[in-house]
Order: sequence, then structure tokens, then C-alpha cells
Amino acid sequence: MKNLLVILFFTISITFNAQDYNTKKGFVAEGYDVVAYFNNKAVEGSKKFVATYDGVKFKFSTKDNLETFKKSPKKYVPEYGGFCAYAIGVKGKKVSIDPKTFEIRDEKLYLFYNSWGTNTLELWQKGGADKLKKQADINWSKLRSTTLH
Repeated sequence: MKNLLVILFFTISITFNAQDYNTKKGFVAEGYDVVAYFNNKAVEGSKKFVATYDGVKFKFSTKDNLETFKKSPKKYVPEYGGFCAYAIGVKGKKVSIDPKTFEIRDEKLYLFYNSWGTNTLELWQKGGADKLKKQADINWSKLRSTTLH
């Protein structure tokens, strides 16, 4: 019985942690290599190079990038769980992203929605990224606190 409770708690914890991440297509950043972003490249990851961190999966384009991630995963995890930074800042809503639209700011990865003529990275920059980031941090903490852990 005790083992069953441990397994149940672990499963529930992973499920709730996964809600803090945008895992469209089954992976954070829609399967794009989060390490490659830090080389200013949006590169799709490979099923050959997969890691799980904090209950969610990440894909990488090379074995080197996979190993780099494993050494310091927190450094590469996108802000706001990989949801659109602009939408988190302005609306406090979790919105999907275009994995090719990103920004590295203060050594952190931010992802953005870019479709139907709306590029939220441009809006983020025009609207004052530092101010929007502060509001996004506040909104994200509220969004996360509504999820049970």
C-alpha cells in the first residue's frame, strides 16, 4: 500500500509540474533545442537526443547539446515554462509559441507567439521588455500558485 501511495504521489506531482510547461508536440519548446538558442539558433531537436527534466521532455540537435543541458538544466529551461513571454506579461495567459521566435535576455531564454501577422517578440521589445518582464514574473508566479504541487 505504501508503494502504491508513493507511485500515486509521484504521478500526480509530474502531472502538475507538466502543467507549468508548454509541451505542445510532447516536448518543451515544441521539440526545439533549448541549448542551441543560446548560440542564437532555433534548431529542431532529434528523437535520438532526449532528456527529461522536472517531469517534462526536451529534445536536442546534438549529443553535445544534450550533455550541456544535463550539466546545468535550469540555465536552459525557457522562462515561463516555454509559454509566450509577451502573453504572460500583458495578459497573464499561457499562449503557445512559434519556436523560431525567441530572445536571449540576461542569459535567459524567452519564447514568443508569431503568427497571423502578430509577432509578440516585436511587441515585447517595443513595449519595454524590462517592464513587461517584471509584470510577466508577477503574473507567472500567480499562474504557478494556482497549480497544486
